[in-house]
Amino acid sequence: MSYEYEINELAKEESWRMFRIIGEFVEGFDNLSGIEPAVTIYGSSRLRADDKLYTETEEIAYRLGQLGFSIVSGGGPGVMEAANKGARRAGVTSVGLNISLPEEQVCNAYATKSITFNHFFTRKVMLVKYAVAFVIMPGGLGTLDELTEILTLMQTHKIKPFPVILFNGEFWNGFLDWLRSAVLSRKYISEQDVDLLRVLDRPDEVVEAIQRWYVGHEVIGRKALRR
Repeated sequence: MSYEYEINELAKEESWRMFRIIGEFVEGFDNLSGIEPAVTIYGSSRLRADDKLYTETEEIAYRLGQLGFSIVSGGGPGVMEAANKGARRAGVTSVGLNISLPEEQVCNAYATKSITFNHFFTRKVMLVKYAVAFVIMPGGLGTLDELTEILTLMQTHKIKPFPVILFNGEFWNGFLDWLRSAVLSRKYISEQDVDLLRVLDRPDEVVEAIQRWYVGHEVIGRKALRR
């Protein structure tokens, strides 16, 4: 097999890969159009169902659902499962945006609308696109990746400055201290960037903050909240 042949075959594979990526975006746009207003909830896939945070996540999703918000999660276990469970209990659209991994992540049973992606970056676009607020529960590297991407999109004015709520100050305060002492102090970010974040510790505080922001801003093109 010649080197030139291998190069041509690689080019063909890359072209098909591009179409598969486009296909993921098309599937996402087609399936998720009309779910607004939605709130995306992020957090660890390793959270156990008997953990207090699981119950709190479910409660946040349930109460937001009662107000008419669809709930979007990454579709897997842990925090994602709790979020979808709360949404389903409230009777609203419960979206699970799953990811295909070497160690298969099965979409949880509580998502009423589910899509499985092969690429993280297409999935992350869909997690952000239809949301009017973001709730970040405690989590690991994936959660940090998603949080910093949201903040970057807002910092660079690629999306509007929607509420970004960090739940559980005990978990997040060290991260915020580091942002202020090591990052803000060197002027790598601005005070406005840090001000995008809000730390809350109770489900009712989260729900109230999102409801107040949404109603106060009267987001154009979004469906009105249930009364």
